Amino acid sequence: MTEQTAEQSAEPTEATAPAPATPAPAPQDPPTQGPTQDPAPQDPPPQDPPTQGPAQDTAPLDPAQAPVPVAPRPPRRVLRAVLRWTAAVLVLGGLGGGTVAGITSMKRTDVPGLATRDDGRWDYPALSLPALPADAPRPYSDSNTAEVHHADLRRLLLPAPAGATVDKKLDGGWVDIARYAAEYGKDDRAALTQRLKDSALRHLTARGWTMPDGTSSRVYLLQFNSVAYSTEFHDRLFEDGSLPLPPAGTDEPAFDEDWSSDAGAEFTTVRAYSEAEPYGAEQVRHGYVLAGDTLALVVQSRKGKAGTEAVPFHQTLILQDQLLG
Repeated sequence: MTEQTAEQSAEPTEATAPAPATPAPAPQDPPTQGPTQDPAPQDPPPQDPPTQGPAQDTAPLDPAQAPVPVAPRPPRRVLRAVLRWTAAVLVLGGLGGGTVAGITSMKRTDVPGLATRDDGRWDYPALSLPALPADAPRPYSDSNTAEVHHADLRRLLLPAPAGATVDKKLDGGWVDIARYAAEYGKDDRAALTQRLKDSALRHLTARGWTMPDGTSSRVYLLQFNSVAYSTEFHDRLFEDGSLPLPPAGTDEPAFDEDWSSDAGAEFTTVRAYSEAEPYGAEQVRHGYVLAGDTLALVVQSRKGKAGTEAVPFHQTLILQDQLLG
């Protein structure tokens, strides 16, 4: 090899990828000056066609960039099994997500197994206080020291709950003393009637109804001329001390052990009683609400061994107390 050839090979070349490895041609003498005859034509060795710009499909410059051998493809049945399991997981995941979204958008009582158990409360309509006459104060306002209910007493009477059959004789209108006295034993009615006549009773209204389970309810409101009269009549109902005059058909009432003493309104007095076992053909519960110039009597009874339920009785007593307080 001559010096000219060595210098040419030492010069930097264009940034092209090296040609694919081919057998190196046999070394030849350097060309001589002047025209020469071409040697006899020979078939040139096969070479790849020239590429434009940097070669992309040639052997990599770095061994780390060498292509990774491709693993053999799994059998077709394995692919089908994988696809089936993948589809199943996606479907179950979609159903699970839909179920969670559905439950979270439902009411608790609509979800089987998570429904809140019915505690026996009755469905009363929405309650509101009646309108007062012009410039008339509420019974427990600062300007009403006499604690007088100026609203129509019949509008302060608790309405019947949904599903009830209203007693036509106790439809929320005015009633006489004899009807109220009938809630007590025969031996007590005469003295009770005379007591009411002597106590300046102003108004007496009542409402009664019967529920589908047979529970009968009666609510009476007695309004007196003053707080002094209502308080005196209330106290004389408890002449025996802590226990009141027993309702008709009962011997001696007992304290309602399920009643909470702080369940009443702020300025009212509420007392609840329940006929203890063994009772007769029916069980009777009753309670009183003393609210200013007005006294309320709530009575519930039901025939049979099951007796009356505490929850609707307490509910009725509390709602009537709220209307008066």
